[in-house]
Amino acid sequence: MILASNVVSSNSWLWYATRATGVIALILLTSSVVLGIVVRVRAASERWPRLVTLGVHRNLSLLVLAFLGLHILTAVVDSYAPVGWLSVVVPFASSYRPLWLGFGTVAFDLLIAVTVTSLLRTRISARLWRLVHWTTYACWPSAVIHSLGTGSDTKQPFTLGVTIACVVAVLAAGVWRLASGWPTHAGARLAAGATGAALVIGVAVWTILGPLHPGWAARSGTPAALLARAQAPADNVSAQTSSQLPALPFTTTITGTSATASSDSGTTTVTLSGQGSDSVAFQVVISGPAASGGGVRMTSSQVSFGPASNTRQYTGHVASLNGSTIVATVTDSSGSGSGPNVTLSFDVSLSGSALSGSLTASSA
Repeated sequence: MILASNVVSSNSWLWYATRATGVIALILLTSSVVLGIVVRVRAASERWPRLVTLGVHRNLSLLVLAFLGLHILTAVVDSYAPVGWLSVVVPFASSYRPLWLGFGTVAFDLLIAVTVTSLLRTRISARLWRLVHWTTYACWPSAVIHSLGTGSDTKQPFTLGVTIACVVAVLAAGVWRLASGWPTHAGARLAAGATGAALVIGVAVWTILGPLHPGWAARSGTPAALLARAQAPADNVSAQTSSQLPALPFTTTITGTSATASSDSGTTTVTLSGQGSDSVAFQVVISGPAASGGGVRMTSSQVSFGPASNTRQYTGHVASLNGSTIVATVTDSSGSGSGPNVTLSFDVSLSGSALSGSLTASSA
């Protein structure tokens, strides 16, 4: 993800305001959805009549809009990420993580439609109001996906915990709604339950393999210039403060770039360059004829590896190439024999020219 420290150093209060209002808006939206289900089930008591529940539900919806407005305003005003005003109302129009930001725009547009029709309920048909109000069930999951896919602190325990709590609350209310009045319309209830379960499982799997997996910033559509801007301060500090590799064995998250070049003789060369979160740098060059299904059939290779201050401390070659896994063996290039031979195992993921993944280094 984008390094939070770098974001904060850009516009600290805006970054904090965007994240805080986003989390609060999600909590309030979840509460509104749960209360809407409670109203639908017609839960009430002498001390808490249904009229009170309706009033709280309406006020919560207005609070959601207020915090959502602040969330959007601070995100657009903050110049660190190019969100843009157009993407506020037009889904998937932003250059910054367009798909996942677009889910937030969809949620906002649906919420506006629900709020406006609720305020005009006495002037429109009940059928139209009910039809628009059903879109709330699409608004909430869109907001959750937006939060997971766009947020720069998705992995933080607090943020992840809040998201999980919101999902559990809506699931519990949904189960209550489906169970209320059973077995009336049993087929429709079972279909709705199965659809909801499939959606939850799908989002959970995507979250684990996507936002919670290393390299999500590059894969999610963050502009390359912003990735470089976020990485540059860390690289500069590493070069100044670290001249040694971490103790072997170690595993580090890597980011970088991939470049492909072809010669007139039919040789294709793929160059993978990058750095790790533990102040290490690497370059892998693989050459050979182009493969029919894409990529290259390796006939020669060169690998360099070392700390940020000496990126060619170790040199060697690729020992095996299997899909996204690259295993290389490198040797201390000084020839003094002072350093051990090192086995490097790269697990890489490519999105255009952006590279991400992990690197494990161990004694050969």
